Amino acid sequence: MSTMEVKLWNDKREREMFDNFAELYAIIKATERLEKAYVRDIISPQEYELECQKLIAHFKTLASTLKDTVPSIERFADTYKMECPAALNRLVVSGVPATVEHRSTAAASASTSAAAVAECVQNFITSMDSLKLNMVAVDQVHPLLSDLYASLNKLTILPPDFEGKTKMKEWIARLSKMGAADELTEQQARQLHFDLESSYNSFMAALPNAGT
Repeated sequence: MSTMEVKLWNDKREREMFDNFAELYAIIKATERLEKAYVRDIISPQEYELECQKLIAHFKTLASTLKDTVPSIERFADTYKMECPAALNRLVVSGVPATVEHRSTAAASASTSAAAVAECVQNFITSMDSLKLNMVAVDQVHPLLSDLYASLNKLTILPPDFEGKTKMKEWIARLSKMGAADELTEQQARQLHFDLESSYNSFMAALPNAGT
């Protein structure tokens, strides 16, 4: 007896849409598990904050990409019977980790530092995610790198010659010489992603050394 292959999509665009749906589903589920782990003291506040910030950044990029096909995240969660209230509150309503949201005024300076670190993490991930989603036009890439460069400069614990600052400054200068509608070549996009990943790893490695 022969078996018939059932196609879930008709073309490449439809396949990408379903792939993005699957990723959105995974992000919401992961956030729900993370929120529960934090509430139950299974992970430390520091681990929670960094992981949560990554998920929020991934979510924002994906939600922006899917805004036409998924206008309501709550309806998406309801359609697939996800039952993830904590994740929806964190991703859709709050938009920041619980540690940042609940930090006391007495810890204002620490809060500022933690918020600046969180902003850098989010900008790194948003930039890398955008390249993965083939957003390679100059008017798409330039604002992301500018935001990243600005957030890195806010963090006083980083040295002036920090790798990420130097590389982002070089890329911004390069993009400024191109037209808004110009696109990065495949080679340029791969190099930029490599530089972002390398700078992100250096950034994460620098945090413990700075006593954060």
